[in-house]
Amino acid sequence: MESTTALPDTAPLLALARDIAVACGRLIHAERPEHLGVAATKSSPVDVVTVMDRRSEELASSLVRAARPDDGLLGEEGAYNEGTTGISWLIDPIDGTVNYLYGVPEYSVSVAAVLGDPRGAFRPIAGCVYQPDHDELFFATADGPAVGVLAGHEHVLRAEPAADLGQTLVATGFSYRAEVRAEQAEILTRVLPAVRDIRRHGSAALELCSVALGRHDAYYERGLNPWDMAAGWLIADRAGVTVRGRDGALPGKDLLLAGRPEILDALERLIG
Repeated sequence: MESTTALPDTAPLLALARDIAVACGRLIHAERPEHLGVAATKSSPVDVVTVMDRRSEELASSLVRAARPDDGLLGEEGAYNEGTTGISWLIDPIDGTVNYLYGVPEYSVSVAAVLGDPRGAFRPIAGCVYQPDHDELFFATADGPAVGVLAGHEHVLRAEPAADLGQTLVATGFSYRAEVRAEQAEILTRVLPAVRDIRRHGSAALELCSVALGRHDAYYERGLNPWDMAAGWLIADRAGVTVRGRDGALPGKDLLLAGRPEILDALERLIG
């Protein structure tokens, strides 16, 4: 991830990102109701917003504002502050809400500090993803390594994903909207025969961390929001993974691709 813009001191940003991700993760893990009540719906009946989702974002927002009141803030559940420092925080209070609703452990909290427009072109400079059920923590800064804390042990992540598309284990994700799912299913009919296999776990942040860790070789998805991808994008990038959008642009809602550059062009052609 290259830029000519001077970085601020990323150490305190990372420390805060870690504190927020872990605090929110422990909250949603410890206080998950046995029968989750649905507070509202978003784009479809499948895309649920739980009470815990909102509580997690409220906690994250309060921690950002207490530590860095002049920074910007954009959360999945609607928290927003424009800020004056040039640094903004992208918060996904539960990435993988449906998994969380059903008690499937593949959900996470994603927190990232970014430069630029958090709703448009931005660059993540510190980020953390925490998976509370497995107590797995992933983090990185734009001027440091990607690190994973697994089974209580800290590891520097350096991914070596497959260089041949036919040997690539590819992760992806699907929209909540039925009409978009139909298009994604059609894309899958082109991708699946060309790769080793497909995986889908339901948390974009964890999918990107899985590529950084080597659990997957590549990942693609369309329709991601800034809070879905910011921290995971940085972690994968700092682990040596190429993360980009269509035709080499920055990743965005149109497309995110992650993997070795040798296979991403071919994967993009299949996706169309």
